[in-house]
Amino acid sequence: VSELVKILIVVILLITDQEELCFRQEKISFGSFWANNPNQCNIQLLERFIFQTMKTTTQNSFSEGLAQNWRSDLLSGFMVFLLALPLSLGIAKASGFPAAMGVLTAMVGGLVTSFFRVAPLAIKGPAAGLITICSGAFLEFGGEQAWPMVTAAVMVAGALQIFLAVARWGSLSDFFPATVVHGMLSAIGMIIIAKQFPVLMGVDPASYQGLSPLELLVNFPVFGTNCKIHLAVMGLISALIMFLHPLLAKGWIRKLPAPMWVLLFAVPASVLLNFSATQPAYAMVSIGNFWGQFGFHFDFGLIGQFVFWKYVFLFLFVNTLESMLTVKAIDPMDPYHRKADDNGDLMGLGFGNLVSASLGGLPMISEVVRSSSNIAYGARTKWSNFFHGAFLLVAMIFLIPLIEKIPNTALAAVLIYAGWRLTSPKHYIQIYQIGPEQLAIFLVTVVVTLVGDLLLGIAAGIVLKFVLHWIRGVQWSQFFKADGRFESAEGVFYIKGPAIFSNLLSFKKQINKHQHVAPLVLDFGHCSFVDHTFLEFIYRLKRERNQVSKPLHIQNLEQMQAVSGYKTSARRRFKNQNS
Repeated sequence: VSELVKILIVVILLITDQEELCFRQEKISFGSFWANNPNQCNIQLLERFIFQTMKTTTQNSFSEGLAQNWRSDLLSGFMVFLLALPLSLGIAKASGFPAAMGVLTAMVGGLVTSFFRVAPLAIKGPAAGLITICSGAFLEFGGEQAWPMVTAAVMVAGALQIFLAVARWGSLSDFFPATVVHGMLSAIGMIIIAKQFPVLMGVDPASYQGLSPLELLVNFPVFGTNCKIHLAVMGLISALIMFLHPLLAKGWIRKLPAPMWVLLFAVPASVLLNFSATQPAYAMVSIGNFWGQFGFHFDFGLIGQFVFWKYVFLFLFVNTLESMLTVKAIDPMDPYHRKADDNGDLMGLGFGNLVSASLGGLPMISEVVRSSSNIAYGARTKWSNFFHGAFLLVAMIFLIPLIEKIPNTALAAVLIYAGWRLTSPKHYIQIYQIGPEQLAIFLVTVVVTLVGDLLLGIAAGIVLKFVLHWIRGVQWSQFFKADGRFESAEGVFYIKGPAIFSNLLSFKKQINKHQHVAPLVLDFGHCSFVDHTFLEFIYRLKRERNQVSKPLHIQNLEQMQAVSGYKTSARRRFKNQNS
């Protein structure tokens, strides 16, 4: 145990790039955990270390603002509940989980994570972006009976998220190239559409079970031919509602989420047409005896196999990355200009995943559509997330008979729209506008993901990014080295050499040491090359500082030649350009 503790502490110190850790006024070094006995760990000090870390990420004055804001948070929580219910059911079904587990996951996301220092207006629950990984895990773990083994992998991923939060590694998402991330999400969107189209058509799942995403796409005409007409018509009308709602809806029609309009059409129609009796069992949502089966559902039987850890990593990587990106996306939308604590949010997310998965639930993230809708509906505090979870709990107590009247084809329409949003042509156009090389990285990520898997696609995109930077003159020794210098008299931080995604975390650490300086100037006069991911970070940092009246000025960036006219396109300084 002592050796394992040593490894844990060494890893924490290494990834935080520190020789000692500081809690309140007390500094704790590596050696202090062992005092004078190298074979016996100071468990009391280690306990205090972990306790203080968890305390700082869970303190949040949870009840603060409830008396003042309960009306607006209750209303926004109810509206998000209307959006979350059909989405959670559909995501669970598409992922291979029992449909009710999607609602359970959203319940935990609201009722449990709200007690942590999570992003104030983020809504946590199951996400379409993880459907591909979940369904892949079921397939490789052995089919439907592998449900407890999949949840075990999610539990380990949740525990690792807690560890990353303790280690203060909540800014991990800054390392990954923005274009690779967008390519990953676009590929996920295509896979969702490919897998949900036969459901939309009412095709028997046995006829397409085991087909790859590309095989599913090729078989679209076959699915159209073999469709069940009543189910297909209902699915197509539901899809039409989803796609037309943002374009046509006004006033009170717009305020009610599109997925709820789908349910308001599909449920009465299924009752009127007696779908429960006239259609196959696979056509309808099935909850069963949810509360009778409520309990722990996990099995670590595969923990010694490579495939188990492959999916632990995939859950950890995509779950954490997508959540952190969502938090960064909704921060500028916060009407009170609050900045989320990355590590506190990751801690809450980790505990949420641990609790949800132990009860048989899906992996959860900070979900961008529900979070942005939460803000649009007037949410003010994290109580809106709590209320949304509470309404879902009430639904699972009183509304299960009504939920079982929902046709799966209607849920497929909701998910196809979610997939379309991830892979919409506008994303391809925007990536091309940033620069042709970004489109190449984007397309390689998408294609390799579709042909291979998510992990290979991400790796291929990152490798191509490295190669393109090398072609543009970045030396291998510079990829992870941050060359910066701060002049306190001028309040200027000089960025030298290349500023790229792979050394972004090191630059961020250097810049954050001077975050109290206002105004702070970033000078690119000695920078040889700056990429899209780095500039995305700089402009986001500028917005965040401006919101708290600590201006950030950027100078000499215009001297560098841009790849395109896009604001955050990569820029290069040629040898004949003077700084």
